Amino acid sequence: MFKRNTLGLGGAALCGTLLVSGCANQMSQRSEHEARVERKLLNHSLQIDVGEPKVLELPQRRVKIHEQKTFEVTEFEVTRHYDRYTPYQPWREVYEIPLGAVAVLGGVGANVVNVFALGNLPDSVTREWFSYGFAGLNPFMNAQSNGRAQQNLAGIDEMQLETRTEYSSLPWSERPVEVKAGKETFELTTDKNGVLRINLLDTPFAEHDLNHLGKLQISVTDSQDDVHSDSTLALSSTLRGKLVEAHGLIYDDLEDDEVSQWVHRVKRLSELGLEEEASELEQSLIELTRNDPELQTEFLKSLTKDAGRLVADPGPN
Repeated sequence: MFKRNTLGLGGAALCGTLLVSGCANQMSQRSEHEARVERKLLNHSLQIDVGEPKVLELPQRRVKIHEQKTFEVTEFEVTRHYDRYTPYQPWREVYEIPLGAVAVLGGVGANVVNVFALGNLPDSVTREWFSYGFAGLNPFMNAQSNGRAQQNLAGIDEMQLETRTEYSSLPWSERPVEVKAGKETFELTTDKNGVLRINLLDTPFAEHDLNHLGKLQISVTDSQDDVHSDSTLALSSTLRGKLVEAHGLIYDDLEDDEVSQWVHRVKRLSELGLEEEASELEQSLIELTRNDPELQTEFLKSLTKDAGRLVADPGPN
């Protein structure tokens, strides 16, 4: 007697559990396709082009720096498979059971008609009505519903398509560059085109004694990949001598000088072969005399007469 009661209680508990939890209605599997590209870095280097000649004869130089990389590129086609199901909700049985009965009757009728139609009715009528009807009649299963469908990842298939080598060469754009001049080390920055502009008569070089400087050592480092590159730019002895004299011509006080001394400075820079610096000083002096038209006129005439320079009319002040 005790065993019978135990078995009865166990069976009732099992039925109750099935009624509450129900069974998921498995649906057709769904797949997603996508392309994946894998890039493997094979080589990474930094190239410093100091230009020609390798020995500096003028105080200015444009140094071009490029970052070069080589990649192994592999393309894959990835397919993800998902198992789809309709989760069980017991309260839906309230309307699914009667609808299921109707669907089964409709399926029976459709199959009878299909006999006379010589099997020309679509499967969506003859078979799917039965599938929906029996799922609806089953109290432990809901009918399939795309709107409520959920999915789980069932597996991933990956197929390799091709492998190729790619090269890239990009400017070292707006990145730091270390320039060592004798015992001094300066950190400069390239422009957006990866060009480092060096001017030994401009900051920070002009603030230090370069008379005994024999070379500039240029270094770039990419700490992320631990890539480093160095290059050397030598200074000629002639240039070192010019730098000392040119520094005084450019940076010594201008306001206490006479017009003739201004003209001498511009002329002497031009004679040293520093035409760019001569033009910059000339423009600075024109700006300095903008509020004194008489002094400016005197300076411009003296430039033309004593220095033989062609000076454009600065226009009205």
